[in-house]
Amino acid sequence: MSIRVRLTLWYTSVLAIVLALFSVALYSLLTFTLINQIDRQLQSTADRVAQSARLRLSLVSLSPVLEIPELDVFATPGLYVQVYDEDSGQLLRSRTLGEGALPLDEEMLAQTLQGRANWQTIHIEKNRIRIFNAPLMVNQRVVGVVQVGSPLTQVDQTQHQLVIILLGGGMVALLISAGLGFLLARAALHPINQITQTALAISHAQDLSQRLTLRGPADELGRLTATFNEMLARLETLFRTQQRFIADVSHELRTPLTIIQGNLDLLQRGAINDLSACQEMLETIQDEVARMSRLVADLLLLARMDAGVRLEMQPVELDTLLLEVYRQSGVVSSGVEVRLGHEDQAVVMGDVDRLRQLFLNLVDNALKYTPPGGQVTLSLYRENGWARVEVADTGIGIPAEDLKLGPRGVPLIFERFYRADRGRTRSQGGTGLGLSIAYWIAKAHGGEITVKSQVGQGTTFTVRLPLHASA
Repeated sequence: MSIRVRLTLWYTSVLAIVLALFSVALYSLLTFTLINQIDRQLQSTADRVAQSARLRLSLVSLSPVLEIPELDVFATPGLYVQVYDEDSGQLLRSRTLGEGALPLDEEMLAQTLQGRANWQTIHIEKNRIRIFNAPLMVNQRVVGVVQVGSPLTQVDQTQHQLVIILLGGGMVALLISAGLGFLLARAALHPINQITQTALAISHAQDLSQRLTLRGPADELGRLTATFNEMLARLETLFRTQQRFIADVSHELRTPLTIIQGNLDLLQRGAINDLSACQEMLETIQDEVARMSRLVADLLLLARMDAGVRLEMQPVELDTLLLEVYRQSGVVSSGVEVRLGHEDQAVVMGDVDRLRQLFLNLVDNALKYTPPGGQVTLSLYRENGWARVEVADTGIGIPAEDLKLGPRGVPLIFERFYRADRGRTRSQGGTGLGLSIAYWIAKAHGGEITVKSQVGQGTTFTVRLPLHASA
């Protein structure tokens, strides 16, 4: 069942419920009003009869005798009047009753003679009659019963006509509502159909550069279109990033494989007999294998990052960790002075192996871009609940265009396989993943990493990590 049909059914069902409630309320109100009018007329007539009653002394029996004017004076067409005299047992009737009489059952008679008026609705043949039974009081004494009745034929006819009108009008209203609801639902859902067709076209053409166009106000559909276009832009960016990532990985692996294959071909063609050349080729092969191993390890770590791997968090003394990084970096500094700057004591919650990798990557990056004779300085500060680690160098610096935000919303130098210096030689041995891994590690620890640089003067990477609560 389509949404269009479901919406139409919902509209129609709600309207049917509203019409049913309205019809019941109108029917009940009309019935109450008509019956109430008849009841007031019956009660008024009974009061007039009771007020006209008198007791006179009989000259024959010397006992009180009930005296009432002719009841036809009070009766009108469609109005029946009947009086029951308790003392004599006589029953007086208006001519409108003809040969009939209003019922006098024992329960009603006993209740009325006790001074309690009551109402009755009886059925005679196919007609309903409304009767008001009132005690007939003369000189503060109940001497009989006054009964005034009226047929409910007019009320029944009015109710029947109202039911026909409500049923007929309700059916017509439901049919019109269903038709208009279907048309309105189709018109309201037409933009969604356009969105669906455009999405299918994009899917079939595999062209993520297309965007939805919807002319109209910024309502729910407008916001849906904007959100869908934003999602397409995000998917396009991720798709292109993935393509570039695959191309970069292929390029990074193809080059060492080509070098290894070339050296193996030379060895097969007889270079193995030249010990010095053979030794040089084996060293080259070993270097390339080591480089591919680092690349594969970095790619594995990035895959674990994307899969949401959980870090083994524990209190880590950053000053001790930076001292280890300082000692380890000094061994491979290659003429660049690695030194310790300002050093506070700070404890953070983190994964010690990943934090070590973070700072080693930053120091390794600084060493690669700092010429011999330069300096790389490690500093640690405590400030406002944060530990701030700075890795500053006096190297060649980073151009401003390489610090702009990339497709992933981070500076380009933190993008995977991005190299700020396109002309650097392979002898530097980088994979283009070190800064990307460092950025992820900082984020995974609830911190951040920023960079400031000036070409020809040096670069400073700043890592901010939240201090441990007990620090």
